[in-house]
This record gives sequence, C-alpha cells and structure tokens, in this order.
Amino acid sequence: MSAPDLVVRRYCHEDLPKIRQTLIDVHADAYADAMDDEFNQRFPWFVENWGGNPDFDCVIAWDGDMAVAFAYGAPATPQREWWREHVTPAPEKHRTFAYSELAVRTKYRKTGTAELISRALLDARGEDLVVLLVDTEHPKVQELYESWGLRKVGERQPFADSPLYTVMLADLPLR
Repeated sequence: MSAPDLVVRRYCHEDLPKIRQTLIDVHADAYADAMDDEFNQRFPWFVENWGGNPDFDCVIAWDGDMAVAFAYGAPATPQREWWREHVTPAPEKHRTFAYSELAVRTKYRKTGTAELISRALLDARGEDLVVLLVDTEHPKVQELYESWGLRKVGERQPFADSPLYTVMLADLPLR
C-alpha cells in the first residue's frame, strides 16, 4: 500500500463522537513501543481537549475500512500564540494553525502517508502560519518537517511529564 492508494476524509468538532476511538486506536498502534509512558497514556484526554474546540479540524487516511493515519489541530487563539516568544522579531502575520497531532500506523510508515495527511490537513487551512511540536529525540521527524518548509524556532516542554519538543513554524501554504 502506498499513500496515493489511501482515501483521506476530513472531520470536524461535531464528528468527534464517531472518530474518537479511531484516533485512539491509530495512536496506540503508532506509539505501541511507548505506551507504557504516562504521557502517551493520556492521549484520550488530548483528543477530548482538541476535539472540544469548535474549530477542530482532522483528517484520517483510510485503507479500505481501516484507519491508518490521522492529523489534527485547531486555530490558535489570536494574539495569544505561545510560539511568538521563540521568534524575534515575531512575524507580522498572526493567524496561526496549531498542528497538534500526527500518527501513522507502523505498517504505513515510510510510504508518504505522513505527508499525504499533513498536506490534506494544512492545504485547506486559511491561516497564515502553522506551528507544531516535535519530540527532540526524533530528529528524523524534524528533518521530514523541515523538508516541507517548517523551521525550528525554539524548544518547549508544555507539560511537566511531556518530552522536550522542538517548536517548528512555517508559512501556509507549505512549499
């Protein structure tokens, strides 16, 4: 299976009840080797938190009737974009999409699926910028995002039990 053979569907806040378990299942497969970590075990809380946003935007890639990957996020609150503390001077553009989560089942990695769903999510966005976090212990993931035009602007640990993340920023649309 390659990325072009997958079907990508878009979901919103109102769809959360029907996609919640799908997101949790894909995440559990994608992070199977790290599910003993308490931070990863809290993923259902993150789904509820992000999905509770009225502007929640999510794409899921399907191989037949099996969900194989997802990406989601929501617009950042205007004039309260936390990433600005990492950029001097901050860009004049201010409408930011916070790209919160990307998960790809292990069997579908290195097939172009991550880029397929990321672009499906971001290409439809009307914001000026996108911001995301990448675990600093995953430099290859950071390199992948850099190949799409994102750049490192700082590091952040948003929760006491979370990993240290690289803060990445790019203009939309991605190049």
